[in-house]
Parts: sequence; structure tokens; C-alpha cells
Amino acid sequence: MSAPAVSILDAIGDPALFAPWFKRPESWRAWFSFLRALFGLPMGQADVATFRACTGREMPAEAGYREAWLCVGRRGGKSLVLATVATFLSCFVDWAPHLTGGERGVVMVIAADRKQSRVIHRYIRALLLRVPLLAPLVERQTEDVIDLTNGVTIEITTASFRSIRGYTVIAALCDEIAFWRTDEGSTNPDVEVLAALRPSMATVPGSLLLCASSPYSRRGALWDSHRRHFGRADSPVLVWKAPTRVMNPTVPQSIVDEAMEADAPRALAEYGAEFRTDVETFVSREVVESCVVPGRHELSRVKGVTYVGFVDPSGGSADSMTIAVAHRDASGRAVLDAVRERRPPFSPEAVVEEFAALLRSYGIGKVYGDRYGGQWPRERFNTHGILRQTSRRATFTAICCRP
Repeated sequence: MSAPAVSILDAIGDPALFAPWFKRPESWRAWFSFLRALFGLPMGQADVATFRACTGREMPAEAGYREAWLCVGRRGGKSLVLATVATFLSCFVDWAPHLTGGERGVVMVIAADRKQSRVIHRYIRALLLRVPLLAPLVERQTEDVIDLTNGVTIEITTASFRSIRGYTVIAALCDEIAFWRTDEGSTNPDVEVLAALRPSMATVPGSLLLCASSPYSRRGALWDSHRRHFGRADSPVLVWKAPTRVMNPTVPQSIVDEAMEADAPRALAEYGAEFRTDVETFVSREVVESCVVPGRHELSRVKGVTYVGFVDPSGGSADSMTIAVAHRDASGRAVLDAVRERRPPFSPEAVVEEFAALLRSYGIGKVYGDRYGGQWPRERFNTHGILRQTSRRATFTAICCRP
């Protein structure tokens, strides 16, 4: 990436460029601090103080960042800032040295659906067409695509790991990523979309991945990035977490107060940028993590140890089928040695055969389960030499089997 002749903050402060979109500059000061950190621009004491409060780090990387995650409350100004970054990178950076003949660099705006991604797209179109200095760069535009004369295309797309392949991506703006699909069984889980996206950016020096969202539950790509990189001075990934009124003080405090009174957990996420804990499942994440050794997936069989198996069967069309193997250690503490899950669709016969083999590998000849399925689980496991017995705590067993 060739260094631009002007910085993004120069463009924002220029009345002939982006200044009309940033009225009352004092209300955008926290965003200006973020942009200075993102692009490696000089920072004053106030910028550093904001950086420390919003990142948990002491100082930003001198060279800036190629990947950043914005965990910011609603109405904080995320969409306009993302659009400004996209427009700046499209118009003021020379990407030609990294593109071959006929290849176009793509600024990709990705959201859960096209309707949502068009919010940023409309900002980008206005930033281009309403600025006389930039309007001549627009070569062609459709509802989803803007082609520029400098070989850059700005395109909106949905969060699909299939549709984003084959592009040369110079910048990817992932909007409201906390509300993308997170379930591995879904068609396009967020982790798969990001995994497909990153290789498209790998050969472009200076390419930028910018993900933004108000937070939701403590799962998915946003939570994972926050957990791994927030407050980590040595991390090349920047995580910026801030309540709405830190990033946009024009939002009245009374609005936040009313939301807090009506539904505090929701308001803390919507305006306070806090991940919700009230939408978690049967067991909280902290409890699960306190019982898990990081990096350990399964324990091998130990001679002389007696193991017990639990299975939660499924017909193979709607629910997962799961199995767990456990034992008690010398202190009487329960240890979970192995957990397997097979997501639908699957052949129940094939999964029973697989699970029976797992049980035999631990020396288990009898497996417990709930009353699901009547006789067929009993008969199928018996076929493979495993006695299937109904647990007296059937409901408890079913819950414990699920990872």
C-alpha cells in the first residue's frame, strides 16, 4: 500500500471532503482517537487517555493495525466511521502496485443481510457523489456495487463464506458481527465467513479488516476477539470497547437511563457495550471454563480406572446425538474424559456404531441414557455389544451429555 498524500483525519477536517459529515467535531473526539490508533497517526495526551480507557492497553502500535474490532454501543457512530474508512481507503490509497492486469481491489461491506449492509453503503455513496473532488472517480454504480476509475470496487454482500471467495479484498467492513450466525451447524457461521475472508486479504499489504457491533452474548467471533485481544499490549489485533456516550456524547443520558430502568441487561449491551450474561445457556461460561483445562480435548484411557458412558440419542434429522465418557478420580471428583457430538443430518445406525467403538475403547460395556426412542437405542447398542440402560436421572443425563 502506498502512503496516502493526506491522512484520514485531514480528509475529515477538510470542508471540501468529509467535514460536512462530521459536524460538531468535539462530539467525534473519541472516534478521532480511534482513527489515530488504527492508522498509526500521532496522538496527543487526550488521545492516549481515550485509547487506554477503551482498549485496556498503555500505548498503541506505532504502525497502526491491520485488524480492529469495535465493540461500541448503539447510536455510537459506527456506521458513518466505517463508511468513511472505506471511502478513504478507496480514494486516497494507491492499490495499483498490488493488483495485476484486470484485477480489481474490493472494499467489501458485509452484514447479516443486504438490508443491513446498505446503511453503510448509502453513507459511502453520499461521501463519493456529494463531494465534487471525488464524484468523477465513480465509473459505474448499481444497488450493490460502486466501481471507481482507479481499479477499486466497493461492494455490499451478505455474510456467506461462499460468496466472498475469489475476490482481492483491500478492506472488509463487517457490520453488526455480534448478530451474525454463530452456531457451527448454521449455513454461514461467523468463524467460517472470517476464515474465507482472510486469505482474500493476505496478498495485499495494508489491507484492513474492521469488524464493528454492539455486543450481545458471550459467544461468537466478537466475544472471542474481545476475550483474546482486549487489553493485550502484545497483540497485533486492536479491540476497542466503549459505551455509546463515550463515542457519541450527543446521545442524551436520559435515553440511556430510561432503557436501563426498562431492561438493565439489554441496556447495558445496547448502550453500555457490555456482553450479556442473561442470555446464556444452562451453565454459565465462567463455570464451564473453570472446569476445563485449556487446549485439552480428550483424555486417553488409564489402566485400572473404571469409566462410565452417557448417551443422548437422536433420530438424525433435527437434534444432535451426543455421548460422554467420565470417571471419578482418587479424590472423588468427576472427570469428563471425552465428549462427542454428531450434528444432523446423520445416520443413527452409523453414529451408534461410532459411539459404541468409543465406549469399547474405554472398556465400557454399558451406557446410560434417557428414555428417548423407546427400544431402538437399546437394540442398536446391543447389536454392537453395548448394554443400553435407562438412567434413573434421565433429564439430568440428557443435559450433561450436551457439550
